[in-house]
Amino acid sequence: MSDRTPSVKDVAASAGVSLGTVSNVMNRPDRVSPATRRRVEQAMADLGFVRNETARQLRLGSSRTLSYVMLDARNPFFTDVAQGIETAAEGAGISLFLCNSNNSASREASHLAHLVEQRVQGILLTPLDPDSPTIPAIVARGIPVVIVDRTTHDERFCSVAVDDELGGRLAVEHLVERGHRRVAFVGGPEGLGQVEDRYAGARAAWEEAGLPPGDLVRMPTATMGADDGRRVGELIAGLPGRRRPTAAFCANDLLALGLLQQTVASGRAVPADLAIVGYDDIYFAAAATVPLTSVRQPRVELGRTAAELLLSEAEAEHVHRQVLFRPELVARAST
Repeated sequence: MSDRTPSVKDVAASAGVSLGTVSNVMNRPDRVSPATRRRVEQAMADLGFVRNETARQLRLGSSRTLSYVMLDARNPFFTDVAQGIETAAEGAGISLFLCNSNNSASREASHLAHLVEQRVQGILLTPLDPDSPTIPAIVARGIPVVIVDRTTHDERFCSVAVDDELGGRLAVEHLVERGHRRVAFVGGPEGLGQVEDRYAGARAAWEEAGLPPGDLVRMPTATMGADDGRRVGELIAGLPGRRRPTAAFCANDLLALGLLQQTVASGRAVPADLAIVGYDDIYFAAAATVPLTSVRQPRVELGRTAAELLLSEAEAEHVHRQVLFRPELVARAST
């Protein structure tokens, strides 16, 4: 018995039909009579034939694969977004390939170049810079792109995001309403779009409350991870009493959880000594030792909507859209 993989020619010979008929059964079954289609399918089953999907993709010029290039795989926010993308992709019978730029422009560029080479059907991207010229260059090559978790005014592609300025407003308004008059904004690398938008909303709410600008204290961090949140906790604990913030608004939940952990470990109480608000409302926010107040983003819906927009680009009537969701503040014990 031969170990050779059965070919289309073998199927055609076994079923007594032409190569074109076998091709139609696989790609355009409506063009083949039911009886002939059953005969070809039976021949495939008897021979153990498996179609060469890679070869088919090369002929078509693209694969039935979407890719999501996320900003930071360590942040559960992005894995929740990926879950929404995967749900939409599975519903369309399409595979999803995940990449992690890890907040690195060079890694992002490398992933994008590789995906273009692989001829993916479309790319979902949370970019470091939504105005990067690389993005329209990919679109010009015929690969649709949807920007995820960032806004863009470029009408050559779609974007799906949350109103981060509004989210920043909600967080600081909440703290001001609770009587806080010296608040730290704990935000990752300056220049990162999401952080800047959240800080802009926080600053606007602070100014509209008529509070001194210097009492909204910006405390940048090198990353958006819990380790940097803990480092900020040490800095705050070391400040003189009159300069020490009574509350902190963190640009994401990982920073907030690290700050909360360090505050409690140093013997200070949350929220009595330091009230804390996070951003994203990941699962661990509600499960923390002191449940964390957070600005909730519709993470799974964000991903699902982005994937649906990408898939719809195959339709003739597709119109590029910039979708903006509204966040909501979820108050818990940390404030």
